[in-house]
Amino acid sequence: MVGILGANSVSDSGYEISNSLRSNFEVDNAYLSRTGNSNTGRQKFTYSVWVKRSVLGSDQNFFHGYNSANYFDAMYFTSGDTFFIYGYGGGQRINIATTRKFRDTSAWFHILVQFDTTQGTASNRVKIYVNGVQETSLGSPAYPSQNLQLYWNSVNAQRIGRYPNDNRDNMGGYFAEMHNIDDAVIEPTEFGEFNDNGVWIPKAYEGSYGTDGFYLEFKQTGTSQNSSGIGADTSGNDNHFAVTNFTATDVTTDTPTNNFATMNPLYLRTSGVPVFSEGNTFSDQSSSNTLQFSTILVTQGKWYMEVKVVAVGGLAAVGISDPSIYDNGNPDTKIISYRNNGEKKNLGTASSYGNTFTTGDIIGIAFNADDGEIFFYKNGTAENSGTAAFTGIDTSSGYVIGSIGYSGEASNNYGNPSYTISSGNADANGYGNFEYAVPSGYYSLCTKNLAEFG
Repeated sequence: MVGILGANSVSDSGYEISNSLRSNFEVDNAYLSRTGNSNTGRQKFTYSVWVKRSVLGSDQNFFHGYNSANYFDAMYFTSGDTFFIYGYGGGQRINIATTRKFRDTSAWFHILVQFDTTQGTASNRVKIYVNGVQETSLGSPAYPSQNLQLYWNSVNAQRIGRYPNDNRDNMGGYFAEMHNIDDAVIEPTEFGEFNDNGVWIPKAYEGSYGTDGFYLEFKQTGTSQNSSGIGADTSGNDNHFAVTNFTATDVTTDTPTNNFATMNPLYLRTSGVPVFSEGNTFSDQSSSNTLQFSTILVTQGKWYMEVKVVAVGGLAAVGISDPSIYDNGNPDTKIISYRNNGEKKNLGTASSYGNTFTTGDIIGIAFNADDGEIFFYKNGTAENSGTAAFTGIDTSSGYVIGSIGYSGEASNNYGNPSYTISSGNADANGYGNFEYAVPSGYYSLCTKNLAEFG
């Protein structure tokens, strides 16, 4: 059995999404911006996006239409992890929040919002859909007045991923398949469909976009405001966004059709809480033993990942963990690891094993859950002459894969790295991006590979 610690979106249709854009909360102050060129969609438009969260408990902007500090409309996650639409124009003009909480950092969600302020019935002027289903549980909504002119799809400033005029409220997570269709109300079924298992999956949108609409695929890596940049509009309208502080490593292959493992920010010890960033692939560790393990749990299959040691504190270790480790007192009693002093450790018992490692080293983990074996690599070379560090591991209850640390920093690469890869190596199925060759028969931890195990 293999599984994700939470809900998930996995495509089994013919449509594939190749890329997403990783937004690093308020660390990089990264965002996309443009000024609209028409006012054609100020009363009616549709906004559709897939999103995977990495930071919880703070305001985080999706899409902002901005005239001035007191005249704007915004869509964002709140500090209470609800989805919120708010408008202000000399006074409150929109206030609509879901009661649903978006707290699953392992999942991709599809959010679609329809606006049509020409409607006579107030509740028809704004509709929110999540994974194809309309949200009807809303906390005392205040809908826009009839025929209200919005600040989206207008000659006002447009921002994606940040508050318009301040370095705050940046998105922490991943965006994919961002569509904006002006002057039209489009149904969710034009962007997704339910598969045979009842899971909402993406499908290609084949309609038009209006004058000020756009389609962001995030396939490019340049930063210019044109068709070759990260903010390239591929709708045919050339409504490109300027790119601020995003880099090539922020364009990822973690998407709604191939969801990669990341570190799990909900899987922590209360006595040692790291600070995650870079879409939960980078960890700044605290002064106590901290845990950085995968959102995906495995009991079968052969899996490979790399951990880049960014800084060594009192301890750096990589390996696998029983998921019941949460706040059990001593994490060593649940972890099988290779440590920076060259030791290997099995559920609290240490013995000599291989080379020491330090800042700048990349440590590979090859976990054979089928046969209960684990191997470790230092900078592409197998430790202990390629002999398994441990055998006979009981995988019936499952393991998560990753690292632990004490006052250091680490980047966990499950195939979706936050740092530049100099060589580039995928697994045998063509998934993942690693510094060193993936051992034969091993695979990156993503849903396309998980699907082979049913």
